[in-house]
Amino acid sequence: MAAPAPRLRTTYQEQVVPTMISEFRYLNVMQVPKVQRVVVNIGVGEAIQNARALDAATGDLRQITGQQPVVVRARRSVAAFKLREGMPIGLKVTLRGVRMYEFLDKVINVVLPRIRDFRGVPAKLDGHGNFSLGLREQLVFPEIDYDKIDKIRGMEITIVTTARTDDEGRRLLSEMGMPFRRQER
Repeated sequence: MAAPAPRLRTTYQEQVVPTMISEFRYLNVMQVPKVQRVVVNIGVGEAIQNARALDAATGDLRQITGQQPVVVRARRSVAAFKLREGMPIGLKVTLRGVRMYEFLDKVINVVLPRIRDFRGVPAKLDGHGNFSLGLREQLVFPEIDYDKIDKIRGMEITIVTTARTDDEGRRLLSEMGMPFRRQER
């Protein structure tokens, strides 16, 4: 028996698509923007001196996303940081399909409400309908055990959409439940 579709995908198909069609006057269902992929990355600058930092960050990211991270290596040498080309400096995971929808659902409904003094995420997109969100610590994820982490690390979550404009991307994400901050004018 096949597993049920993720809750966020069902929400997208049943609520978001009809709302977007009526609001933006799309002629075809295929014109409605959708989330293409979610990229989660962690910069591990201390891996230059401490090789175990990369292993600990890999374990954390694997627990959070349910997928093995890829090591990101330096593209060029920077003498001021004692960094040589090819040295490992970060980790990234690209989520698509079922894992992407489950991860987004977890971020929107579990992780963001756990942030202290949370008043919503900034409604600023990149000009092409994509949204990036920075988190200061991995402890807001329920999978991470506070006693087993070696260091608090931040991460960046980038949501890549097929939207052509920021307005379309913002509307898509807000309909999916992203808690955007109210615009101060």
